[in-house]
Amino acid sequence: MKLVRRGVAVVWLGLVWACGTASPSAPPSGSPEVDASPVDDASPPLDASPPLDASDASIDKGARCASAFGNALPRGFVRVDGTVLAIVEPRHTTCALPNDDHVVLQVRMQGAVYRMVVNVQSDRAGQDPRVFFLTKNVSLPGPPWQEGAHAGLTLDYTKDLGVQAKDFTPYTMNELSAKVSDLIPLDGKVSVFADGSGGASTHLVHRNDGTKDGAIVIDADGPRPTALLFRFSNQDF
Repeated sequence: MKLVRRGVAVVWLGLVWACGTASPSAPPSGSPEVDASPVDDASPPLDASPPLDASDASIDKGARCASAFGNALPRGFVRVDGTVLAIVEPRHTTCALPNDDHVVLQVRMQGAVYRMVVNVQSDRAGQDPRVFFLTKNVSLPGPPWQEGAHAGLTLDYTKDLGVQAKDFTPYTMNELSAKVSDLIPLDGKVSVFADGSGGASTHLVHRNDGTKDGAIVIDADGPRPTALLFRFSNQDF
């Protein structure tokens, strides 16, 4: 009897040892993997970012317009080389000296601000009110860009820039105002060919007589100067 009891005890101890060292059972099929973690659907992906506006059309380029202007422009045809401060469209009536059918390009030059007044609508009776517009990559006519007002120059759309009337596209006032504003960068260097008033402004920034044609050249001292050209419906060349 003693031998039987000793054998029972050994069996019982073996069972206890086996239960204490058994590995955990595998999860039933259909249970999540051990390294799975819940996904927070409310969390944005890591590379999410607000969409970028591809153009600067939403920028109010007239917001920092000047209220005082210089008076040193010569009278007559001139090329104004300066830096763009503001672009005042006809709809922008809160700036000093607004104009209801011109875009006013405010240009810094030699410590003062000057107004380059550009037709975006014709007010001549019996004439198409739209202004015809063209951009063209050019070499800056005349000497290299240098801040200041330069007299004694000429500009001919046909001879100097190689364009004809048929190359232009007509735009309404609102269309052309927005287009001009979008094309001209704030703080960019420009050259404006125009008729000086002898004071604070220039005018006639469009086709004239073929020797004193008005134009705006953006990126005037850069690698790709671009001329902004304007004409009226009755001008053929």
